[in-house]
Amino acid sequence: MYKKLLLFLIVPAALGVSSCRQHYELIDINRSRILVDSCYDASPDKEAQAFLAPYQYKVDSIMSPVVGETAEYLYSHRPESPLSNLLADILQWGGNGFNEKVDFALYNVGGIRAAFAKGKVTYGDVVDVAPFENKICFLSLTGSQVRELFNEIAKLGGEGLSHGVNLVITKDGKLLESSINGKAIDDNATYRVATLDYLAQGNDGLDAFKYGTSVVSPKGNDNNVRFIIMNYFRDKMAHGIAVDSKVEGRVVIK
Repeated sequence: MYKKLLLFLIVPAALGVSSCRQHYELIDINRSRILVDSCYDASPDKEAQAFLAPYQYKVDSIMSPVVGETAEYLYSHRPESPLSNLLADILQWGGNGFNEKVDFALYNVGGIRAAFAKGKVTYGDVVDVAPFENKICFLSLTGSQVRELFNEIAKLGGEGLSHGVNLVITKDGKLLESSINGKAIDDNATYRVATLDYLAQGNDGLDAFKYGTSVVSPKGNDNNVRFIIMNYFRDKMAHGIAVDSKVEGRVVIK
């Protein structure tokens, strides 16, 4: 009886261990963005609508206020785009509020998650474009470190760079030329850079930022990049200006 009981316990255990050994191997990963637009309104889920109804007014009251206006549709892509240029320019502009004299700014294209349609821009539109809890960050790099940073940007195929930065890169990601405000990079000079705290840590393949010194990384909620973007739009709106941005050869592929 004892042997039968032991066998009864061992066999299922052995089978259980065997069944846990799955012979699967990951060979590829694919990803894509799914556009959520009006096509989903054709057959609305009434149960879902009823569930969301109590929250809709509160969300709309937060997200619907207008913070500014755009003159054109602003979108992002590599190597250079209207929106990536604009956001880098806004980071440089944001330095004024921290008494920072910034030589150039960098905003990563991967961190831009939507576009601005032409016309009025709401609080919610800015959240769509900049949904992460990134803070503005300032740091200093030597000229040789800036050159290293630009080489890393070339390998990535371009990033959002502020007005005055000009890079010429090859299709296979090599840096051919670089300048700031029309001047070649001085390896012995020190450059003040504005970027996102996430990038300042050396993320997204921008390892050169790890060498940054004199780092100023404000942590208050108001220093979130999305609020700096909103303040920029509000400032332009107060002066009757619709925000615009153009591709101007900041990153050129040869």
